[in-house]
Amino acid sequence: MTELKSGLIFSVMKNIRMLGVHRLIAVLPALLLLAACSANPATGKQSFTAFMSPEKERQVGAEEHPKILKQFGGAFSDQSWNAYVRDIGVELASHSELPDLTWTFTIINDTQVNAFALPGGYVYVTRGLLALASDEAEMAGVLSHEIGHVTARHTAQRYSSTVATNLGLQVLGVLSNAAGVRGAENIAAVGAELALKSYSREQELEADMLGVRYMSRAGYDPQAMASFFKKLRAHERIEGLIAGDPNAAEKHNMLATHPRTADRIVQAIDLADKNGAVGTRREAKRYLAKLDGMVFGDDIDQGLVRGTAFIHPELRFRFDVPEGFSIRNMPELVLATDKNGNSIKFADALAKDVHDGGGMEKYLTQKWSGEANLEHVEWIDINGMKAVTGSARVWTGKRNVDVRRIVVEQDKDHYWRFQFVSGTGDAKRLNEPFRRTTYSFRTISRAEAKAVQPWRVRVVTVGHGVTFDNLTRSMAMDTYKKEWFEALNAIGPNDPLIPGMRVKVVK
Repeated sequence: MTELKSGLIFSVMKNIRMLGVHRLIAVLPALLLLAACSANPATGKQSFTAFMSPEKERQVGAEEHPKILKQFGGAFSDQSWNAYVRDIGVELASHSELPDLTWTFTIINDTQVNAFALPGGYVYVTRGLLALASDEAEMAGVLSHEIGHVTARHTAQRYSSTVATNLGLQVLGVLSNAAGVRGAENIAAVGAELALKSYSREQELEADMLGVRYMSRAGYDPQAMASFFKKLRAHERIEGLIAGDPNAAEKHNMLATHPRTADRIVQAIDLADKNGAVGTRREAKRYLAKLDGMVFGDDIDQGLVRGTAFIHPELRFRFDVPEGFSIRNMPELVLATDKNGNSIKFADALAKDVHDGGGMEKYLTQKWSGEANLEHVEWIDINGMKAVTGSARVWTGKRNVDVRRIVVEQDKDHYWRFQFVSGTGDAKRLNEPFRRTTYSFRTISRAEAKAVQPWRVRVVTVGHGVTFDNLTRSMAMDTYKKEWFEALNAIGPNDPLIPGMRVKVVK
């Protein structure tokens, strides 16, 4: 029956160009209804995936996988960890409705706490997420949830719904070009984007229910999904505190793309319990032993954020941002923002582009800033390094901002770009702090570079008389020590610390 439907759909789509617009409008509802008549084996529900077949899902995953790695800063290089996550992921997937799919599990070398999946069996967790988990079951809960998104074919559903909506709303425009089928030919262009956007509440509940199913079949305690959710909430609060914006975490936290609630997780666990499918494994001892020593926060080859400073030991430079700005070290740039939306962006400029573009000034004014129409272009000296700068007032579509751009030559092989953006109301106040940031950029000695080391997760045993304050004071970060300890361990200041228990600290 499925093959018959697929053949009929293909036949109708193949002949769509022969139809007039009015006849096509009449055919379209029947076509979509026909395509929608398939039950998802994981959820048991009718699922509309007419415009992304399982074959296309695998194609999208394979094509987008290398792009995802590039976008998020590459895969984590620790082969032992990679094998560990892969083995657990494959075990969990073997209990799913797609055990024969070729599953790929990847650790992203990213400090952010995140997990996501591409269609076709590509599942990703970040290094930051692994540090937040406290046992194997919590990690298994995350992997199972993402496996659930794949088996439920949520990306295929969203893509097909998007195409169907476009077919309905833009029938006169879109359908006039191959009846709008061109959208279905460009699946890979939006496949990863859809996978990284927020899921619906129903899809999140389905992924939770399926996740509980798979981890329970593998013997893991599904309550781990709820305990990890509490850590996510605590981490979300820290991000808001750092940014000075309670809503900032919504842009970067895992909960931004996975809008879940504790009630929905409890609901999923209750359903599993009623079906007699609840396991008990947590595997905390094995997980914590493996976690001990893992890099926490920025890796050394990515450059390190230390308070208001960004330091790159390998490329041997540093600069400082003003007080009130929080720094995010991203794969493509370093971004510092304050609560008013003022920003500092720092990134490299390819030496080949600078040289081929006719030098630093032409690169600044033409290749990089041509659209900004920079004024007051001048050469400056930044701690012995040549630099060229210019400024402009730009309308963003919402407000006027003052923009200053700078190109700095560290040496003939390394050029760097600063962009300072301030609202016109803040420009005068930020003029001096931005200048200080500019002139704080300097090279560092080999000894300075060697002295900068990444933070690491350390698993310690609580001794007699050790208090919450004792442990939080030992944390390496300058601010929010208590909040970080609570997020990493789900232990608050009023919770008992039992001698002999193992907890995570950052050193």
